[in-house]
Amino acid sequence: MTKSVGETVSTLIEQMQAGDYEGLTATMTQNVVPGLLAAGIGLGVIFIGYLVASYISRIISGPICRRVDQTLGKFIGRLVFYSILAGVTAAVLSKLGAPLGGLAAMLAAAGFAIGLAFQGTLSNFASGVLMMVFRPFKVGDFINAGGVAGTVNEIDLFTTTLDTPDNRRIIVPNSSIAGGTIENISHHAHRRVEVVVGVDYSANQDETRAALTRAAESLSDVMIPGDDRGYAVVLSGLGDSAVEWKVRLWVASSNYWPAHEALTGAVKRNLDAVEIGIPFPQMDIHLHRVAGDDDGSQPTQRQRPRPTRRDAIAG
Repeated sequence: MTKSVGETVSTLIEQMQAGDYEGLTATMTQNVVPGLLAAGIGLGVIFIGYLVASYISRIISGPICRRVDQTLGKFIGRLVFYSILAGVTAAVLSKLGAPLGGLAAMLAAAGFAIGLAFQGTLSNFASGVLMMVFRPFKVGDFINAGGVAGTVNEIDLFTTTLDTPDNRRIIVPNSSIAGGTIENISHHAHRRVEVVVGVDYSANQDETRAALTRAAESLSDVMIPGDDRGYAVVLSGLGDSAVEWKVRLWVASSNYWPAHEALTGAVKRNLDAVEIGIPFPQMDIHLHRVAGDDDGSQPTQRQRPRPTRRDAIAG
């Protein structure tokens, strides 16, 4: 292009006002028509770049979604798509003579102002990128993070969607999750169920251990065998009013809560079968009758002398 867009428009207006139709035709032929043609070619190249970016992003994200993680695959696909599209657009604008240096400076200034205005949003974005890269959890995991426990439904660039056990959907900002402790409860295939129970001090220790062992073995159909698995009956401590025991059982993570309930019931039934009591908190109230109140009247309240009167009486 021999002239900029502003110079061309100014020249056309002056020629139209002066009635110089020959000059107007020459300007249209030399500047406007080539400029429109170049702009049309540029738009076509950008459109082709859009199609190529979409195709390449699908090729790259597809295997990652199938073999690694769906959320990470989508994120990488979007990143590749916008990177290619931005590169093609910048190349076309450069060929058309657009001042990319000034445009870059304007974008940098605008980005700085937007960054100050949206600090929280950018923090969520950065946290979302970090979670997608390091992947502390994935879609379908049951986690406890940001003060919320639930199953991960979706991990976005700004928020994470969780479904709670009582079927509530909660959307948590990514910065709240990345800035705190993340507990991935369903990460491992096996979990250990632990039931704590206290028995009477008068109960025989061997009989108690045998009863708790029978309770653990009654759930052998859901127990995970192997080294450091199976079950264990542990004498854990001597409490204020009971001997404390722990019954531990390894089960599949998906079967944790049913196994916990079944083991608790088995412990109670087996202790009841051998008549071993489970102490519980209780309050004893002792009533003392004051001498001279045999007539059934209300006991009189005796006042204790104050220190000053006591000293006076002693004197």
